[in-house]
Amino acid sequence: MHPGTLYAISDLHVGYAENRALLDGLRPSSAQDWLIVAGDVGEIFDDVVDVLAGLRERFAKVIWAPGNHELWTPRQDPVQTRGERRYLDLVQRCRQLGVLTPEDDYAVWEGAGGPVAVAPLFVLYDYSFRMPGMLTKAMALQHAYDTGIVCADEMLLHPDPYASREEWCQARVEHTRTRLDAVDPALPTVLVNHFPLVRQPTDVLWHPQFAQWCGTELTADWHVRYRAAAAVYGHLHIPRLTWYDGVPFQEVSLGYPREWKTRSAPPAMLRPVQWAGVPA
Repeated sequence: MHPGTLYAISDLHVGYAENRALLDGLRPSSAQDWLIVAGDVGEIFDDVVDVLAGLRERFAKVIWAPGNHELWTPRQDPVQTRGERRYLDLVQRCRQLGVLTPEDDYAVWEGAGGPVAVAPLFVLYDYSFRMPGMLTKAMALQHAYDTGIVCADEMLLHPDPYASREEWCQARVEHTRTRLDAVDPALPTVLVNHFPLVRQPTDVLWHPQFAQWCGTELTADWHVRYRAAAAVYGHLHIPRLTWYDGVPFQEVSLGYPREWKTRSAPPAMLRPVQWAGVPA
């Protein structure tokens, strides 16, 4: 019997017909394969649910961590819930589908690279990934607006009932840290977050102003603290593998058609999780 593979993908952005077509052709290599979906499936509530439902029909297990786009409330979406309520409604729908979320018990992968606890995280950003010289959030945001590089989250991602996105981020960090602290200390982890857990992947952004919407310094040591055998993320639309403290950080994003169409090869839809100690 095929032992199965732990795959990962993110930033499907299925509002684009080209991306939806690629997704429709996505199939596992065996009946034992698991799939991590590290956020930004789409912006419309029902689209996110439909895509996750379809993936759950194909893969033995699907594990989802939300991106910022799932948390948007676009005017054209019939579902107008905002902030934490929107996130919790998505969690509820995922549970009905049998898709695991950051609010569920962490599944233990027993295949190649395991056993490891696969931990989907929902940790936002707090504007701490600021450019050099930007001492405060206000300074960083003003520079972003002055240069025309502003994340759409500022208009579409509402932090309700929290006063700000950074306050919501702080609450999520505390909640997530408590959950990770409870994992069996003998068990390594695969940490899955839409945003990179460390700042370094943002160093290659064409527009460094955008980094402030890409994570929080509060998670900078989590890959060491929580015994990560791998870290999986998306958001930057720069699919690649980098290493920090001996831990592979793997961005698994598909991205927008205008991005992947310019590359020399078709996009890799299914990326096996890269494990610590295993050559790429």
